[in-house]
Amino acid sequence: MALVLPSGSLTGMHRRDALRCALASGALAALPACQGPGESEARSARDIARLDSTRLAGIVRPTTTAGIAAALRAWQGTVCIAGARFSMGGQTREPDALQFDLADMDRLLRLDPVARTVRVQAGMRWRRLQALLDPHDLSVKVMQSYSNFSVGGSVSVNCHGRYIGESAIANTVRAVRLVTADGGVLELSRDREPHLFGAVLGGYGGLGVITEVELDLARNTRIARAVAAVRLDDYPDWFQENVLGKNDVVMHNADLVPPDFGAPLAITWARTDRPLTDGRRLVPEGLDYGLEQNLIWSATELPGGGALRERYMTRRLLSEPRVIMRNCEASLDVASIEPRTRRISTYLLQEYFVPMGAFRSFAARLRAILRAADADVLNVSIRHAVEDTTSLMRWADQDMFCFVLYHKQRTWQDARAAGWTRALIDAALDHGGRYYLPYRLHATRRQFARAYPRADRFVAIKREVDPDNRFRNLLWDRYLASL
Repeated sequence: MALVLPSGSLTGMHRRDALRCALASGALAALPACQGPGESEARSARDIARLDSTRLAGIVRPTTTAGIAAALRAWQGTVCIAGARFSMGGQTREPDALQFDLADMDRLLRLDPVARTVRVQAGMRWRRLQALLDPHDLSVKVMQSYSNFSVGGSVSVNCHGRYIGESAIANTVRAVRLVTADGGVLELSRDREPHLFGAVLGGYGGLGVITEVELDLARNTRIARAVAAVRLDDYPDWFQENVLGKNDVVMHNADLVPPDFGAPLAITWARTDRPLTDGRRLVPEGLDYGLEQNLIWSATELPGGGALRERYMTRRLLSEPRVIMRNCEASLDVASIEPRTRRISTYLLQEYFVPMGAFRSFAARLRAILRAADADVLNVSIRHAVEDTTSLMRWADQDMFCFVLYHKQRTWQDARAAGWTRALIDAALDHGGRYYLPYRLHATRRQFARAYPRADRFVAIKREVDPDNRFRNLLWDRYLASL
C-alpha cells in the first residue's frame, strides 16, 4: 500500500502517526511524500468536471483490504473515497479528509466461467475486467456505456447502462466486502446483513470502503445494430413493440438532438448469427480520438454545427451496417466524447428517471425547459431500466425511462446551469420520477428529500456503522446534514 500524505494539513496526524499507519500496512518504503505539519501545501483534489477543487489532508493508495483497515485504525479523522473520479460534484472529496484512492486495487480474485460469476477488487476498471472475461466468452451484465469507470465506483453510484431487461447494477451484485469506520471487515450480500448490503449499493461511500465486489456475468454474444427514426409521441409504443418485447435485444437507447429534441433516433443491438463487420473483440486502449473530439467541438461551436452532426453522425448511423461482439460495444472509451481541454468549457451529465407512463408528458416539459434556457445540450439519450429491488437509495422503484443529458457549459456558467437543472428536477419529481446523484449538486435539499424518501433510513444505518460520521463527501454534507 502506498501512502501519499503531503501535509501541511495533517490535523491530528503527525509524521509519527503516518509512520505507524505505514508500518501497520507494510508500506513504509513508499513514504517519500510524507511530511510534518507546516512543511508543504495541502493536496487538492478535483474530479472530471474540473469546476472546483477541495483541500485534502492527504491521499492513501491501498492495495489490500487489510491495508485499508490498518489505515482507518491509524487515522482517526474524516475519510473520503475515490475511484476513477468521473463524478462531477464532489462525491469523492471532503475538506481536510484523508482520501482513499483505490486505483491500485485492481486484482482478479475469483472467476467461475461455469456459474458466470466474478469477484474483483473494487478499484479495477471495467476495461481491465473485460480483457479478463473475453477469453472465456463472458461479458459484464450491467455497466455504463463506457469502460473507463471503476467497478467499486459504479457500485457506489448504483449505475446502469443500455441493457434491456436489466435494472441498476445493484441487481447483479452478489456480494461486497466493506471496511467500516473502526477498521472492521464485513462480507455483505442478500443473505448476510441485507439491509446494510442494500444501503451500500448506491451509498456513495457514506458507510465504508468497498474493497471487493462479486458480480453476475452474461455471455459474450454477436450483436447487430439496427437504427430507426421514430416520432417522439410514438416512441413509447414503438419501444414496447420493437424492443421490450423482443428476447434477442441486448442493448437499446434513443438519442434526441438539438435544437428541437423531437425526433428520437432509436439504436438497438440484438443477438445475431450474421458475419462480423468488425472483428475486434474489444476496442483497443489508447486510441487517438482527435477526429471525434473535433467533430463534437465543431457541432457545438461553429455555424452550421447541426448540419455537420447530421452528415457525419446521424447519416452514418442510419446507413452503416454494424455487427460486432457484445464486449466490443461495451468497451467504448470515454475519451471519444471528451473535450480536448476543459479550461474554457466543460462537458457534464445529468439524468432523470420517470415512470414509463409519464414519458410523453415529461419529454414535452424537458424540451420546453431546455429550449427556454438555451441550454447547450449535445444530446439526450433515452434508456430503460426495470425496477430496482435491491438498493435502499434506489432511483427506480418501478420500471423507468431514463433521460441522460450530455451538455456543455462555460466553466464560469455553473450558476446559470443550476437554474434550468432545478427546473428539470421539478419536472421529473412532478411526474413521479427522480434525478440521479453522481453529478453537480444543484438540487435543493427539498428536491433531494422528494426524490429519495428513504434517506432517513440511510442516515439511521449510517449512525449504526459510522457513529462519528467519518465517511464524508460533499454530496452527503449537502443533503444529509439536516437529517
